[in-house]
Amino acid sequence: VGLSFSFCQKANGLPLDKSLRSKKQKQHQRVRKEKPQQHNFTHRLLAAALKSHSGNISCMDFSSNGKYLATCADDRTVRIWSTKDFLQREHRSMRANVELDHATLVRFSPDCRAFIVWLANGDTLRVFKMTKREDGGYTFTATPEDFPKKHKASIINIGIADTGKFIMTASSDTTILIWNLKGHVLSTINTNQMNNTHAAISPCSRFVASCGFTPDVKVWEVCFGKKGDFQEVVRAFELKGHSAAVHFFAFSNDSRRMASVSKDGTWKLWDTDVEYKKQQDPYLLRTGCFEEASTMPCRLALSPDAQVLALASGSSIHLYNTRRGEKEECFEQVHGECITDLSFDITGRLLASCGDRAVRLFHNTPGHRAVVEEMQGLLKRASNESTRQRLQQQLTQAQEALRSLGALKK
Repeated sequence: VGLSFSFCQKANGLPLDKSLRSKKQKQHQRVRKEKPQQHNFTHRLLAAALKSHSGNISCMDFSSNGKYLATCADDRTVRIWSTKDFLQREHRSMRANVELDHATLVRFSPDCRAFIVWLANGDTLRVFKMTKREDGGYTFTATPEDFPKKHKASIINIGIADTGKFIMTASSDTTILIWNLKGHVLSTINTNQMNNTHAAISPCSRFVASCGFTPDVKVWEVCFGKKGDFQEVVRAFELKGHSAAVHFFAFSNDSRRMASVSKDGTWKLWDTDVEYKKQQDPYLLRTGCFEEASTMPCRLALSPDAQVLALASGSSIHLYNTRRGEKEECFEQVHGECITDLSFDITGRLLASCGDRAVRLFHNTPGHRAVVEEMQGLLKRASNESTRQRLQQQLTQAQEALRSLGALKK
């Protein structure tokens, strides 16, 4: 060794940068190890891919003011993305670190001044406060106390009511807990569905719903008094009509529509704007076929206006027009892993999906087409001029959007 070393002497007596070279090689090896091959996906309707996470993304949430998207991954971080950058070349994100743990679920508070996460190892809820700094960024601070541990089985979803009155956590047994924001349990719901596969709060904050092994979706009302004090949770209504277990469901933005997808190989759209206290049942509006649901778990997302249903199974996404029940778009192998979350932004113009280290955003062309169809129908019946002008403006906007995406049907 001494000999080879003497050959490596430089004129100035310093050894040649052999040690540096091996250091560099090691670094290269390390970098390669940490960065597995990014899954490449291209599509004419792909609007953007958000890449900053170094681990797989399990959950995302759009803030109610439409300004931010939160994502959490097993890289011990939560990222907050600015939605106004989505169609730019650079996508900025702010990072919140999850100390000694990682978040599996994330939800913004209605005022966008905080977010909650479910901790993978801690098995409980943690609240992060978001404080705006003078430079326009945010400081993220975890509140000193995490919520007490109450669930016995693994968690499938969490939510915060838009009214800010309660938090919901649901586990894979039959338990849903309703909490106040301080971490006290207000009510325990037993869904009696053998097991829960999904649970969610309605956007109007009146309802909590769940689905699981039974062929129905159960909906409860969370009741508060005039002064905002919690009163009780009561059964409201059920979505009955599937013939096998329900994988997933979603609400429209105004909570007047719901969609469900089942192991029976179908999806259904429901009118839930009913007076259930007078024993009125939800109406089934449409049933569509989705074969994949009979063999594997699926997720769905309903566009804010309920015109478009997005279904994900494995790493593929299918978009349906809910009025006609027809499939309009299909994106295959969108992610390198199974899709873990699917969500429309609050404008309904974009659909976001995650599964690997990236969030992919798609242009919602079926949504624009639905607006075109609806406006054309309304224009035929419109009698007064100002209504016609308004409808024509919306029609032109939707047609322009489709034209810019090269998706206007001749």
